[in-house]
Amino acid sequence: MKTEIDTHSLPDGYIEWRNKIENLIEKAKLNAAIHVNTDMLSLYWSIGSDIIRKKKELGWGAQVIEQLSVDLTRKFPEDKGYSVRNLHYMRRFAENYPNFPILQVALAEFKDLPISQAALAELADGKDYVDVPLTTISWYHHISMLPKIKSDAERAFYILETTRNGWSRDVMVSKINSGYMNAVGRAITNFSRTLPDYQSDLAQYAFKDPYNFSFIGTMALQHERDIENRLAERMTEFLLELGHGFAYVGRQYNVVVDGDDYYIDILMYHLKLHCYVVVELKAVEFIPEFVSKLNFYISAVDEYVKAPEDKPTIGLLLCRNKSNKKAEFALRGITQPMGIAQYETEKLFNDVASALPTIAEIEDELTNDNDRDNGGKDDT
Repeated sequence: MKTEIDTHSLPDGYIEWRNKIENLIEKAKLNAAIHVNTDMLSLYWSIGSDIIRKKKELGWGAQVIEQLSVDLTRKFPEDKGYSVRNLHYMRRFAENYPNFPILQVALAEFKDLPISQAALAELADGKDYVDVPLTTISWYHHISMLPKIKSDAERAFYILETTRNGWSRDVMVSKINSGYMNAVGRAITNFSRTLPDYQSDLAQYAFKDPYNFSFIGTMALQHERDIENRLAERMTEFLLELGHGFAYVGRQYNVVVDGDDYYIDILMYHLKLHCYVVVELKAVEFIPEFVSKLNFYISAVDEYVKAPEDKPTIGLLLCRNKSNKKAEFALRGITQPMGIAQYETEKLFNDVASALPTIAEIEDELTNDNDRDNGGKDDT
């Protein structure tokens, strides 16, 4: 049994060198995983394309696919991906993505989708279309998405968001089911007037409306502190719902102004926007007076917490419900950047199973979805 060496006896620079080696290994493992995923998707697309070609040229149908499943499973017994249903998914994958390994979508198709125009411009790189890589998400993501979303632009949106946020298949499905695309970027804000153009664009799409806090349960939450406590207990889900880039700083965060103590419900930092985010929770419907208090807290953080290199602090007011017109009126003339959104705490959506031990279980779930989508008819 080897004994651990005292690191103090090692030469100067060893720790930094070891960290570099560890980073190289982690990067290699990540690249290997991406490579494996790319190879799998490429193989499945090729099989799907061949099935389409044989059906078109020779009229081969379901019987041939059933026999192919039997033969491939016998030849490759260790592989679990050659069931009849998965072969049908391969065909569907090839049908929907004829330009694999990319999904090409015209910029004009994104005009009604909640996606940052700055991010789109970067992806397009001067072209009038965007090439979205299909290999950045797994086969399980793809076969879960295909029956649920028909539009190429919407699929591109969820592929980009899944990649950017690192969503698992479960999380991606829950986002689709909960209408994530119809919430992101929808908060009422004054960012276009209070932030530089580029940061305004990024900030707008960092906020949503509504937020789904169903993970805190169906209990009656009558007070802000109740909601705050439950969110603190479920911080992982809270951060996931807030979205990519948010980092938790503290709750009931104390700032002292002219000798008096004030307590911010939740203080966040946004790693992409490089700024603090003051989150104020209200267990009631929005009223204009809430904006004044949030404005005060933003000023206090800018004065006593923000470092010179940080961007201006942003406020997010979360209310039980709101009138958009009242929210817009309340923000007129406010010079501090802030957004107003509502949240939902009811259990509105079914839980998505967290365990995915076999492809067969995923196929069973997707088959049920397909039966409902197709009225019980096979689309072979």
